Amino acid sequence: MADGIGMDDTQLAAALMAAIEDHILPLTRKGVAAGNKIFGAALLRKSDGAVVLAETNNETENPLWHGEVHLLKRYHERRDMPPPEDLIFLTTHEPCPMCLSAITWAGFGNFFDFFTHEDSRDSFAIPHDLMILKEVFTLDPGGYRRENAYWRARSVAEVIAGADADAQAVLRDRADVIRAEYDRLSAAYQQGKDGNAIPLN
Repeated sequence: MADGIGMDDTQLAAALMAAIEDHILPLTRKGVAAGNKIFGAALLRKSDGAVVLAETNNETENPLWHGEVHLLKRYHERRDMPPPEDLIFLTTHEPCPMCLSAITWAGFGNFFDFFTHEDSRDSFAIPHDLMILKEVFTLDPGGYRRENAYWRARSVAEVIAGADADAQAVLRDRADVIRAEYDRLSAAYQQGKDGNAIPLN
């Protein structure tokens, strides 16, 4: 069990997708209806994959409240949370440079993402993550180190690929349903974003 996670990849993939399905997506549906982007995040126990906290983008309140940063804000407002070393950090989309830094400064040694930066740009018409990485840090897509002295990043697709062979088809089907729901939410966000107060919409 890598990184102190008490589940194999089959169990982990199921836990990560359940966190999106049951915890992040309900919040994101409300967030998108209020004019926010589709990005969300959750914290799961390493021991059993139970969700301890989930959040979604709240940029209409504050442009810094990306899903990950908003989650970290809520995490630090609570006094009953496990420490970072006991938690899995899940993001629906590969984190932007601000969120990568926030995860690092908050002391999390891992994160798992469902969609890539390229998905954000190509499927969801939100190119800012890759543009900032290129314009500010001169990094091409994939140019940052997903395993470094601070954390190890894995995609949910990678976890599914490491699952038991007889479980992979079911897990991929669940992932397809999640993708379809995000496509629907993305269309709703894009249709309603004109005139909102988010600087990089």
